[in-house]
Amino acid sequence: MSSKYEDLFADYGLLPLLLLLLLPCLLYLQSVQRITAPSLLLLQAQVQEGKLTATGQFELAQNPTEPISSVKFAADNPTRLLVSSWDRHVYLYDTHAEPGGKLLQKFEHRAPVLDVCFGRDENEAFSCGLDWEVRRIDLETGAQTIMSTHSKGVRNVLFSAAHNLLISSSWDSTLHLHDLSRPGDFASVRLPSKPFSLSASHTKLVVAMASRAVNIYELDQLAAAAKTGGGEDVGVAPWQQRESSMKYMTRAVACMPNDAGYSSSSIEGRVAVEWFDPSDESQSRKYAFKCHRQAVDGQDVVYPVNALAYHPIHGTFATGGGDGVVALWDAVAKRRIRQYQKFPASVQTIDFSSDGKYVAVGVSPGYEDAIDDVPDGVIKVFIRELSATEASGKKK
Repeated sequence: MSSKYEDLFADYGLLPLLLLLLLPCLLYLQSVQRITAPSLLLLQAQVQEGKLTATGQFELAQNPTEPISSVKFAADNPTRLLVSSWDRHVYLYDTHAEPGGKLLQKFEHRAPVLDVCFGRDENEAFSCGLDWEVRRIDLETGAQTIMSTHSKGVRNVLFSAAHNLLISSSWDSTLHLHDLSRPGDFASVRLPSKPFSLSASHTKLVVAMASRAVNIYELDQLAAAAKTGGGEDVGVAPWQQRESSMKYMTRAVACMPNDAGYSSSSIEGRVAVEWFDPSDESQSRKYAFKCHRQAVDGQDVVYPVNALAYHPIHGTFATGGGDGVVALWDAVAKRRIRQYQKFPASVQTIDFSSDGKYVAVGVSPGYEDAIDDVPDGVIKVFIRELSATEASGKKK
């Protein structure tokens, strides 16, 4: 080393070397600051208008006025969202048209709407509720058509694209099967108990009912029975009949995207995971676990698990509870992946977009909140953008 550098290090130590190493980093940060200044202004506007958080989560700008019953993404459009509400409306949003999303249309019903789903494309929807009716909604024209009428409130509607089949479940203890190639016609299936929730995989339909009863049907058989029509009871026998492994009332059920099984949740803060395969080996794998519980003044406060949804790509699942919390779980590894920051009220419904990039969360006060009159500003739909690995489970 020359005497010039020896004198420099003798006088200042390692400081000159550190400055030489840091100079490129400082220049890079300066350039990034110049480039991203407009982006920061845009983010600030989104925070103000759409309530975007640092986590990529925002609240829809125009929410229902009464509790939310369901949120559903379109199968072929990850930014098209349907929301049903007790305020007697179905809402259609483009979640990314502008900060806070854009309300495209809302469709009035005669009574509170309990469920909604998309049909054959993003311009067709089906709804049901306390008016006892199953409706088709043309989302372009707003025209509504009655598909069938039950004798009590209709809790759920579900569309199977592979079978061109619309299924509704009612508190009159029936399923209505609608073959969409035969408009105006349907067949009926009698259930042993009042249905609370239903979900479909590629080949199966799971119906969770009162008295802890669970019926599992083959969708092929239901689709064939739907062609009988005439509104008559077609007497389709379930592929399997089970008793819930949980002691208390089932709140929600969701099928695995790989067609291997399903999860169910209860009002007592528990989730059960089961497999369709009836073999002893597969049935020995089923399990249940506690969740959505909080310690308050030394006591364990238990909340209902209101919502279940499986991620379409990773096969993990989300739970939403009366505690206002959403958690992600790996069913195979039997572990919680993450838990999100608490929402302002009970989580009533959850859905993932078909590409797995977004999750919609419907938040409303529930019975556990002991609120008769819902205050303003607590009924909300949140959209969260997920990172590529945020919902991924344990790597094999």
